[in-house]
Amino acid sequence: MFFIIGTLIVFGSVLGGYAAPGGHLSVLWMPWEFVIIFGAGIGGFLIANSKPILGGMGKAFATLLKGPSYNRESYMELLGVLYSMFKLAKSKGDLALEIHVDDPGESNIFQQFPKFANDHHALEFLCDYLRLLTLGTNNPHEVDAIMEQELDTHHDELHAITSALQTLADALPALGIVAAVLGVIHTMGSITEPPEVLGELIGGALVGTFAGILMSYGLVAPVASSVGQSFEADSKYLGCIRAGIVAHMQGYAPQVSIEFARKTLNSNFRPSFAEVEDMVQNLPSPGG
Repeated sequence: MFFIIGTLIVFGSVLGGYAAPGGHLSVLWMPWEFVIIFGAGIGGFLIANSKPILGGMGKAFATLLKGPSYNRESYMELLGVLYSMFKLAKSKGDLALEIHVDDPGESNIFQQFPKFANDHHALEFLCDYLRLLTLGTNNPHEVDAIMEQELDTHHDELHAITSALQTLADALPALGIVAAVLGVIHTMGSITEPPEVLGELIGGALVGTFAGILMSYGLVAPVASSVGQSFEADSKYLGCIRAGIVAHMQGYAPQVSIEFARKTLNSNFRPSFAEVEDMVQNLPSPGG
């Protein structure tokens, strides 16, 4: 939504501001300049990036259009999942978690939280570390260190996507200059033509510089920034799971463990203590 509105404002302001004093928009239509700039940009992008990063572009543009994947309700549900699992472990021991983490699809706890259950990455992350508890792992510092490494790896993979977009944004002005230089070369080859022809050729050359700078700073760089912010916001979801598991391993009560997890969330998505307290009081007792 904001991407569409922002894009319309950028191009509407630039083109409208040019046309209002009497500029002719048709002069800006130089398709071969665009072929040089965007063709070279796309080619360089393919050369510079690996297959996983190129594949991640689909996720990046989906994130651009819809924003962060998780909202306030998502975090409330997550805290409910954590509370239910921790309460079961406290009442019946960590081994009681085994049937839930080994077959999440059949877990009566996960079935109560469908959005979380359908989030494959988050579900796998939680189950992997709860499984360690069922196997006898009891050192919270060691588990926390491993989780930190996994989250750093996940962060680096997402950062590589936004970095690739930013690199493309940085390259576009220079590619615009390439198109402009080629346009000047073409103009010099037509130096004997009348002034109106030379003017059109020079104008076409300058369109290359204009297009490269506009697309860089008006579109691609903002896209990279927006995607990066959404990825950063979503990273709090797994960080919340991490904080809750570490607190549980340190022996805190379920209410305290999820409070540790809640405090890691961004303020605009973080439910209040009272909201979480009311939610957990209405949860059914977790079964073994």
